[in-house]
Amino acid sequence: MNLAYIPSPSTGVIDLGPIPLRGYAFCIIIGVFVAVWFGNKRWVARGGTAGTVADIAVWAVPFGLVGGRLYHVITDYQLYFSDGEDWVDAFKIWQGGLGIWGAIALGAVGAWIGCRRRGIPLPAWADALAPGIALAQACGRWGNWFNQELYGRATDVPWALKISEGPNRVAGTYHPTFLYESLWCVGVALLVVWADRRFKLGHGRAFALYVAAYCAGRAWIEYMRVDEAHHILGLRLNVWTALIVFVLAVTYIVISAKVRPGREEVVEPGAPEAPESSEKADDDAEAGAPEAAEADTDAKPDADADAPKADGTAEAAKG
Repeated sequence: MNLAYIPSPSTGVIDLGPIPLRGYAFCIIIGVFVAVWFGNKRWVARGGTAGTVADIAVWAVPFGLVGGRLYHVITDYQLYFSDGEDWVDAFKIWQGGLGIWGAIALGAVGAWIGCRRRGIPLPAWADALAPGIALAQACGRWGNWFNQELYGRATDVPWALKISEGPNRVAGTYHPTFLYESLWCVGVALLVVWADRRFKLGHGRAFALYVAAYCAGRAWIEYMRVDEAHHILGLRLNVWTALIVFVLAVTYIVISAKVRPGREEVVEPGAPEAPESSEKADDDAEAGAPEAAEADTDAKPDADADAPKADGTAEAAKG
């Protein structure tokens, strides 16, 4: 018997009068707000206009939700289209089931549409939003805690997750893979922020770093899960997906750094000057100040040398 464990909520729904507040949806909504808020701060710092991230998110978020649901339904079709199952459940997104791979893929399509309408390069927008997306995933994973789903193998570690008896689950204590992934996503966000400041990542490389780092963690976390999934050569489908996407992301970083080094100078036409540019201008001004002072010093002796001549000329004219 475990003396310490993480309890699961008795219900994933809180009724506020006639309005049901579902924990899964609540976590996703919080994640979206965090991503937009943090993405906006980074976008403004890069030289963009406040509010642009939210405007494009209006396109990206709905596309992402549809893509995430489609990926889940396609890869777990047996939950909705096998004998005894109701296909209408495929539309009940509040019961859980969003695949991050589909969400990012189709969400990128929505973001591309929004960026084209604003004349903004998609890679720059993606770089600004990358750590915010990781934080959004960290928030969203707690929705699995409310639904008591996507846990790992049985364990008796002090941080084990206690699962109650229910449909398609057996009571016991299991690895809280939702918590592992949530913490990993926070680490990914911090990594991207640090690397972006240190190496001035641009042209989509900050976003690619987020993708690669997330996939590295998702691979081992996915390997721990015990929920039903399709297997290929002994590995879960999502493990293969994480490995393939990881390779693609790293390849993009390497090639992009050679083909388009540096960072975009302008991310949004007509936007005010970025704080980073202002700081650079101040540094350049400070660096140029000693040279200006030296020039003044050099010019002063010449002026002094000319002064007697002027005085002498005046005296001669007076005489």
